[in-house]
Amino acid sequence: MTEQYSCWSRQPRLQPSRVIAVGDRSAAFPARKAAHERFLPYGNGRSYSDVCLTDGGVLLLARGMDRFIDFDRRLGIIRCEAGVLLSELLAVAMSSGWFPAVTPGTRYVTVGGAIANDVHGKNHHRAGTFGCHVRELELLRSDGSRLICGPQRNPGWFEATVGGLGLTGLITWAELQLIPVASPFMVVHARRFANLTEFWSLNEQSELHHAYTVAWIDCLAPAGRTGQGLYFCGDHAPASVLRATAGKPAEALFPAEMGNPRATRAPRLHPAGFGGQEREGGWTFPFDPPFSLVNRMSLTAFNFLYLHRSLPPPGSTTHFDPFFYPLDRLGRWNRVYGPKGFYQYQCVVPWSDGRAAIDAILTRISASRQGSFLAVLKTFGSLRSPGLLSFAREGISLALDFPNRGPATHRLLAQLDCIVAEAGGALYPAKDSRMPADMFRSSFPAWERFLRFRDPAFSSSFASRVGLEETCAAS
Repeated sequence: MTEQYSCWSRQPRLQPSRVIAVGDRSAAFPARKAAHERFLPYGNGRSYSDVCLTDGGVLLLARGMDRFIDFDRRLGIIRCEAGVLLSELLAVAMSSGWFPAVTPGTRYVTVGGAIANDVHGKNHHRAGTFGCHVRELELLRSDGSRLICGPQRNPGWFEATVGGLGLTGLITWAELQLIPVASPFMVVHARRFANLTEFWSLNEQSELHHAYTVAWIDCLAPAGRTGQGLYFCGDHAPASVLRATAGKPAEALFPAEMGNPRATRAPRLHPAGFGGQEREGGWTFPFDPPFSLVNRMSLTAFNFLYLHRSLPPPGSTTHFDPFFYPLDRLGRWNRVYGPKGFYQYQCVVPWSDGRAAIDAILTRISASRQGSFLAVLKTFGSLRSPGLLSFAREGISLALDFPNRGPATHRLLAQLDCIVAEAGGALYPAKDSRMPADMFRSSFPAWERFLRFRDPAFSSSFASRVGLEETCAAS
């Protein structure tokens, strides 16, 4: 009997029929025990939804594929196995003055998972998604065949695999283009804004001058202050900042949990397959409370204190770690939501109706008294992702966390669905645990083309829920 697995939101909890640790990228594809068996790659379990889960299927635990294959330090091109964590990639890349072109809000995702969900970061307006910087990858299919895919090589397979939710086969390795940086520090700016109108103006100007931009929103703000929050923007610091650190020990520049920056193989921090269990920096939330600690009272206190906290002077310098990965400083923070877990809701709406839609969403949340302490507002640029099922597209994105309160939360999220759908928007599969099939299909019009590339032996609970079970032969 295998144990249950859950995603980062701690629900749903599902039980695969068996798990297979994959540690050798050159090994043959695992044999089926029965003709009806379905497979799914599992990286580090940091998806918030059931895209990384299968109920009764076979999980391929890919964290064991954790080797670096090649690194051209002159051009910033790195090839590594799909189970390498971004934290491990950072340690190797930064030691030679390179940085991932795109990084999400946690460094504890695998490279394979970042590709399969085509993650995005604070610099989408300039760099697009993670998939925009993948040069090539190898795809192992259930029939034992191997495909080298890239923008110029098997491009159809590449487009289906980037953002393909692990349904086209097992990614064994990937080659990435990094960006040069002069130091591990960021020059950052932070300021408060009083409402959404002020945010739109501030964001428009900031995106012209800064590589990374993002805002935190107070979801509990009353009418008249809807959308008040904090705005952050930043850029990689110049070499002069690094020179100012001369003589400091290496651990001052590279946090210890990142491992040896000059390692050619990622450190084994924990046995593969137990998502989120890798040793994280900072403090770890120590226990599982019997109920959610996120409630109206705690949210009101947190939002007030966070909104009115002391902000650093403009142009302050900080290490890249707290700028990009603030939540990683508290290990197992998902425990604060208690045994029922939480829902993360991330949408994107086009500019045409986006401003009104965001205002309507925040107004609805405030009226529901189910606010979120994690409410991230940012905009996506016009650079298109190569993925057929990629989420990020030009427009406005809002991401929120809600404690799982059962029917009350489901009703609220259904109301938000209506606002997003009417605006012509989409929900993010990597963050979704309850998207209706009709909304998925309207949000991702290329889903029928994607079916031509889906591996018939691969499935997930998400795929079953939204109707991605059909198969056709790829042309």
